[in-house]
Amino acid sequence: MELTLLGTGAPDGLPRPDCPCAACATATGDEARAATALLVDGALLLDLTPGPAFAAARAGRSIAGVRQVLLSHPHDGPALELPAGLPAAVRVPDGRELSVISGHRVRALAVDAPGTGYEVTSADGERLLYLPPGAALAGLGTMAGPYDMVLLDVLDRPDALARLREAGAAGPTTDVIAVHLDHDVPPGRELHRRLAAAGARAVPDGTTLVVGDYREVPDLPRRTLVLGGARSGKSVEAERRLESFPEVLYVATGGTREGDRDWAARVALHRERRPGSWRTAETCDLVPLLAEEGPPLLVDCLALWLTHAMDSVGAWDDATWADGGRDALAARTADLVAAVRATRRTVVLVSNEVGSGVVPATSSGRRFRDELGRLNAAIGDECEHILLVVAGQALPLRGA
Repeated sequence: MELTLLGTGAPDGLPRPDCPCAACATATGDEARAATALLVDGALLLDLTPGPAFAAARAGRSIAGVRQVLLSHPHDGPALELPAGLPAAVRVPDGRELSVISGHRVRALAVDAPGTGYEVTSADGERLLYLPPGAALAGLGTMAGPYDMVLLDVLDRPDALARLREAGAAGPTTDVIAVHLDHDVPPGRELHRRLAAAGARAVPDGTTLVVGDYREVPDLPRRTLVLGGARSGKSVEAERRLESFPEVLYVATGGTREGDRDWAARVALHRERRPGSWRTAETCDLVPLLAEEGPPLLVDCLALWLTHAMDSVGAWDDATWADGGRDALAARTADLVAAVRATRRTVVLVSNEVGSGVVPATSSGRRFRDELGRLNAAIGDECEHILLVVAGQALPLRGA
């Protein structure tokens, strides 16, 4: 089954008409996108992009052989431009199946937002799933194994992809294509970086893909270290890297601080941001978690883990530090680094970057700064991906 993406953008396209934002200003060339529309084997058209005949011609395709036009968008979707000679555009009621003269079978699926999702099966059995903008499947029920290709609004609804993965409808060989791309994320490098972290990709308008060809599926990193200063956005970036996956275990190393209202407010803010399917463990005992089999781990953060470790070995006291404290902390750090190296779980670790020139006034403060720098470097050596977050912008240092 061949799929040509006549458009990959949001209903208003990208750049949006008359929008002065930076994302729209830089959405040029391959990053400029018409409203999403899919041409399946030249016979089935899912949604309509402005000027579909010209869009098909630019992609080296023709819509003259289209036998069925289906709409997924809600009624306030993009304006319809149906060229003469094409069949009337229709929307299939949820749950109904449609057989196209070309041999394709289409099933309409209910979604949790206005619109309709479509499952398309070719005569040879390849299966693709297409969801409208801002939508996830309303009910997964019993799925017939993973789809060969899934096209959905990955950036606006990462939870939609997480649900598909949890139900087995999206697996390691499923090609996840981001469509309905809007101006919420800068195009180009940042867009493709965020999608790759979710195991998805975007392609330019006019691209033809072969459903069932898995060679382009991104290889997700097992270990990622996210560094940044205070309020840099490092925790948001770390959470974003796992929000399209179900059953994430969020490991909070800060624990609870009875009577500290500011700390309680910070913890509550973090909890509100996380998907409801994530679980939370408040612990600094990271080595056993890294050794276990299980869902992805998000560890936030290593600076608080180090604080606990230094508390445990009495490292804040100069005399204790000199009399065995240094060696005890080094042993704990070595155990953690070894566990990160050996883990088979997907893990994202967050840490503070404190080595930017400020020299603490106390010896214990300088000790913490130095030890955190060493810990970050040692953990970084074991990670496939390292990011530095500055002013909310993630700068890849390795592999991302």
